Amino acid sequence: MAAPSTEWRETAAPDEAARFAGYAGQFVDMQKRKSAKYGKGRALHRKQLLALRATFNVLPDLPAYARHGLFARPGAYEAWVRLSNGGTDRARDATPDIRGFAIKVRGVRGPGALGKPTEAQDFVLINQEKFAFPKSEEFVGLVMAASNGKSALFKYLLRRYGLLGALKFMARFAATLGRKFSGFASERMHSAAPIACGPYAARVRLLPARDQPLADASNDWAADFGRQLASGPLVHELQLQFFVDEQRTPIEDASVDWREDVSPYVTVARLSIAQQPLDDAAAAALTKEVEQAVFDPWDALAEHRPLGDVMRARKAVYFASQQTRGAA
Repeated sequence: MAAPSTEWRETAAPDEAARFAGYAGQFVDMQKRKSAKYGKGRALHRKQLLALRATFNVLPDLPAYARHGLFARPGAYEAWVRLSNGGTDRARDATPDIRGFAIKVRGVRGPGALGKPTEAQDFVLINQEKFAFPKSEEFVGLVMAASNGKSALFKYLLRRYGLLGALKFMARFAATLGRKFSGFASERMHSAAPIACGPYAARVRLLPARDQPLADASNDWAADFGRQLASGPLVHELQLQFFVDEQRTPIEDASVDWREDVSPYVTVARLSIAQQPLDDAAAAALTKEVEQAVFDPWDALAEHRPLGDVMRARKAVYFASQQTRGAA
């Protein structure tokens, strides 16, 4: 086990700004095409499953290296939660996909990661510990190809990796999307890429509120979460895992899972989701408000700015997507 280190560094390529602008343009074109089919919506995580009110409680007595930004002192904040499927389409819940658990901690005030004051701290989490690729370039190519169907995806992979490489990739891709998912109340969620924590760098993980999933959850993830919530409030734990060195906890390579025996997670907050109606007028209003809202890792305090190539690419792509749907 190594001590957290402040010796992390970002390494931006000279052509990043132009490349990321190109990625943003590709996502906007795809987003417009999908919106023509499904109605106005996000480029990714288009299908919102559930919107919830929550309380975000920063814990006392944290280690000194964790006490920065939002975690500098204990306190309670109002929060919104958005549960979603990760794809570009509005597919059935049983369709293999990445699942998203986004948290907007509200009432936060301070210098923001985008260079202007912010009133929120967002955590955008998925049910994968790491990304499939070290950097954003391959991810963008994959999403663009996949958005046109399986045939277009295979042709893209064939051109890029050759026949054997394409077949191997398809198998790995299917295993990633088809990874067993028991439900939003019982699965771990991850930032997969790091953010700053003051002078330190850390990845984020959300531990589930329930140990036992319910049967038939995949038919309707929102209904499953509602059944879990009906048995009592759901309390998730938010944790940070800190950078120790570039070899074992790299900043720029998002495909590396940081090992817990090298850098253990530290619980810094609890997300408490109280029992609440999910089908009344107030719930409908919240659903609409959350659907229209921005959930973006760059909607953050400067002390928690996103780090690494994947996060820097997200900055351009997310903002372009928000502009396209009228949220920015």
